[in-house]
Amino acid sequence: MSNDFRLGGDLTVNRLGFGAMRLPSKQGIGGPARDPESGRAVLRRAVELGVSHIDTADFYVSAGGVVRANTLIREALSPYPSDLVIATKVGPVFRSGGLHHATPADLRGLVEANLEGLGLDRLDVVYLRIGALEPPRGESLAERFEALAALREEGLIRHLGLSNVDTGHLAEARAIAPVAAVQNHAAQEEADLLVACEESGIAFVPFFPVGGHQGLDDELPAKVAARHGATAHQVSLARLLASSPVTPAIPGTGSVSHLEENMAAVGLTLTEEDLADLA
Repeated sequence: MSNDFRLGGDLTVNRLGFGAMRLPSKQGIGGPARDPESGRAVLRRAVELGVSHIDTADFYVSAGGVVRANTLIREALSPYPSDLVIATKVGPVFRSGGLHHATPADLRGLVEANLEGLGLDRLDVVYLRIGALEPPRGESLAERFEALAALREEGLIRHLGLSNVDTGHLAEARAIAPVAAVQNHAAQEEADLLVACEESGIAFVPFFPVGGHQGLDDELPAKVAARHGATAHQVSLARLLASSPVTPAIPGTGSVSHLEENMAAVGLTLTEEDLADLA
């Protein structure tokens, strides 16, 4: 299976990319700030190791907005390599009262905030993120997606994506504008959504590919890892890449050593026996 994927049909990316959520804080959004220089070092090393797909968001920030993922990306990597694809997402709005969801009228400001933070004139991929922890089934995204599609027509966005959705949302969005990628929680296995993506060449990008806040169940990956002299995290990433040709992975970390461990998963080839044990 190829290690590359053509995102949106025209952006070739390494299927093992990088998620930026943990750069500002080890605890994720709103947690205690990490040393920004450590984040910049991770980003520079990621590109050295072949990462050509970075997933971020303007709301990936530490407590008080002291450290921001988009700022770190701009400071570490701009002017950007010509083959680097940066995907971001809009929809959630974090205020003092907690999580809110953007209205169609809010989306221009959120897109412009990402453009400013990243120092770009156009965003490669913008996901519309809806709901909270699970796809909000039955909820229409049409008005919000139409607002993003209008910004794409203006030239502010190259490709559109969806996050935290089901097949109904995907069909609703595709009736409005092309969808280049879908990003859902890795633990929410929805075979019909993956099949729909495969049939149309849409990237299916799982977030929290090695457990995220819930952690990783190491027992089965560890059994396979012992055969290969690998780690359970590497096996989990290799399994994800083997699961479908349209599935890139975006593991995140704030550690150079952990980054290097993750990237080594590209060279791990799982056997049929391995995949059966992991099923």
